[in-house]
Amino acid sequence: MSGQSYSLNELAKEVNGELVGDSSLQISSIGTIQHSSPGCITFLANSKYKKYLNNTSASAIIVSPKFKDKIKAGIVVNDPYLAYAKISSLYKQYPNPYDSKQPTYFIHESSDVDESVIIGPNVFIGPDCKIGQDSIIHANTSLAMNVEIGKNSIVHFNSVLGSDGFGYAPHKNGYTKIEQLGKLIIGDNVEIGAGCTIDRGAIENTEIHNGVKLDNLVHIAHNVILGENSAIAASCAIAGSTIIGKNLQMGGLSGILGHLQIADDVQIGAHTLITKSINKPGNYVGIMPAQEHKDWAKSSVFIKRRTSK
Repeated sequence: MSGQSYSLNELAKEVNGELVGDSSLQISSIGTIQHSSPGCITFLANSKYKKYLNNTSASAIIVSPKFKDKIKAGIVVNDPYLAYAKISSLYKQYPNPYDSKQPTYFIHESSDVDESVIIGPNVFIGPDCKIGQDSIIHANTSLAMNVEIGKNSIVHFNSVLGSDGFGYAPHKNGYTKIEQLGKLIIGDNVEIGAGCTIDRGAIENTEIHNGVKLDNLVHIAHNVILGENSAIAASCAIAGSTIIGKNLQMGGLSGILGHLQIADDVQIGAHTLITKSINKPGNYVGIMPAQEHKDWAKSSVFIKRRTSK
């Protein structure tokens, strides 16, 4: 951890919580409820872990009001997980991991990067890019061209933004490349995980709206519009020209085919492939639990019979 210590009272004020116990108690780190040590603060956000409440070694616990009487020291809030998230920022060890390094990145002369932006080594920022205030571009990332990133956004290691979309005109002699002339526009407070790839548009733009969060190894194709506050887990892919509303939640290893429309407030379960447009909110899942091969063979016959009726 950072070596920084805060009183329990300071942490309670940070999250607008109700303090329980000694307000001067010093907290030097954060730990899980089952593996904490003295000097730690922990949290109870999932009822599966309440069995550890009486046995944790943490000095303080963040809990919801229904567990207030179960703790000797801690903070009471309506959303313990959110409070933990806010407190975690206080113990961040390296706010700028590159401040002691010589700059070894490239910025094209036509690009406009705010002076507050943190840029890691071996970053390539190509022509006609813009990066807004207080954003972070981590090491080995490439912004190919025509990429705009808003304020307070983070791009993690080895991501490639604004590369050519997958566009070709087929003919009898093969394929003729379609030049990708659009932009990739990324909003404010967006976080893009490590190893992600997002293509710029063919004619119109690819758009990633404010507040979007992408896990590692996510691919978004050209001309996709991804609505604000959407969250996509690792190893997902969205094919070209699909338009997605606000608050999408997409489980790992899922996919969405191209040229579809997805409504606001849609949840997609892990390993699900969306092949048709979705016009109303809901939780959509298309997975089969793992089975022995002989059992899967029986299940597949049953499914085929049911779906053919």
